[in-house]
Amino acid sequence: MAVRRRGAPGNPTADRPLAARVSDAVEDFAAHRPARFAIGIFTGLILLFTFLLCLPISSTARGWTPFVDALFTAVSAICVTGLATVEMATHWTTFGNVIILIALQVGGIGVLTLASIMGLIVAKRLGLRQKLLAVGDNSPMRVHRPVAESQALKLGEIGGLLATVAIGTLIIEGALTLLIFPALLIEGFDPWTAAWQSFYLAASAFTNTGFTPHADGMALFADDPYMLGVIALGVFLGSVGFPVIFALARYVKKRGRLALHVKLTLVTTGILIVLGALAITVLEWSNGATLGGQEGWFRPITGTFLSIMTRSGGFSTVDIHEMNGSSLLIMDMLMFVGGGSASTAGGIKVTTLAILFIAAFAEARGDNDMQAFDRRIPNDVLRLAVSVVLWGATIVATSTVALLQITKAPLDYVLFDAISAFATSGLTTGLTESLPDEGKYILAATMWAGRVGTVTLAAALAASQRAQLFRRAEERPLVG
Repeated sequence: MAVRRRGAPGNPTADRPLAARVSDAVEDFAAHRPARFAIGIFTGLILLFTFLLCLPISSTARGWTPFVDALFTAVSAICVTGLATVEMATHWTTFGNVIILIALQVGGIGVLTLASIMGLIVAKRLGLRQKLLAVGDNSPMRVHRPVAESQALKLGEIGGLLATVAIGTLIIEGALTLLIFPALLIEGFDPWTAAWQSFYLAASAFTNTGFTPHADGMALFADDPYMLGVIALGVFLGSVGFPVIFALARYVKKRGRLALHVKLTLVTTGILIVLGALAITVLEWSNGATLGGQEGWFRPITGTFLSIMTRSGGFSTVDIHEMNGSSLLIMDMLMFVGGGSASTAGGIKVTTLAILFIAAFAEARGDNDMQAFDRRIPNDVLRLAVSVVLWGATIVATSTVALLQITKAPLDYVLFDAISAFATSGLTTGLTESLPDEGKYILAATMWAGRVGTVTLAAALAASQRAQLFRRAEERPLVG
């Protein structure tokens, strides 16, 4: 009997077009390793944008931008962080600014949602595996295990979510652009400049990036409550997350019940904004270099604006370097928490913090179950929350130690910028601008890890799940 060789005529695999075989290979990889697929796409996009920013056409000096600065800017844009090692307002040409705008829009979509869209493009359909991949960015537990369909977002609604992400981004950024445009005209900008800078600021606010097209940052609007309000609104909408926006839109339309995730996100975010605003205002009230140099009635406005920016916004109307150490520590904690899950914000996420406090209160009361808003929260959610916090703290600690060794700078400044990078906040004490090349690489890696997400990173690096057919004997160690 003749043996047909691989690739010989009649072999179905060999007869298929190369594009179809590549499509199948990509789809198979995305189906079996969704987290690694997402991280691969995310990292590939960073390298692509790094190359584009390196080109002479991207620099006003018409020379090649150093690789480390192009890489840092690309990571900062795609990770929607806002930290920079070059003067953003003067270094980049129109082409460079367009590349940065595209990068921050791509980054704002989210790692796993972006990978889902890419998989949809390749596979020409959104199957169950791709739906699981897309929902992973909105419910990280799905990366590891199935969860109940009573979550804020159901698998059957992924198509609606993707449409909400695309259409919602355009609508919100368009509305913000229209609100910002007249303010720039009043400041004396010509219509064309006011138009593109309005969109730049709107996109930067909604994606929580914090880049500005002005050399002096937000100083131009430091005493303008209207502009501060519009920017803060954009940052808030971006930081609560697309699932929350999606659920609120559905609630307004159908008058149904808001899911627990939505309630926890909104309530915890509101509490943190208020507490942060009070703390910053009180601690900086007499600091003449920050709030103390403003009118008394305006200081709470600036304090509230800075509190909202710690969600991951990155805009600032005061010199962070001049703030008191106590204020920097408060902002460290707020930035580490960040915004909502599946949002353009970074950090460990507000729902993670809420779960930890709910667990602590349940333990103090002696309750066996964690409960909130008349709903019981399963214990595996607590395990995931603890894992996220520990991994996040590990990343920040590692980055901080490395930067301390390299820069010999004060701990409060190094810790602030390290947390800002991890939480993709973009606020800085000025340390980032003076980092040596090795420090830039460390901070870029911190931004990458923070944006990819500790859960996604752990899922990508972990071995495939294995079934455990037995349980070991139980023994209770001493805790506390």
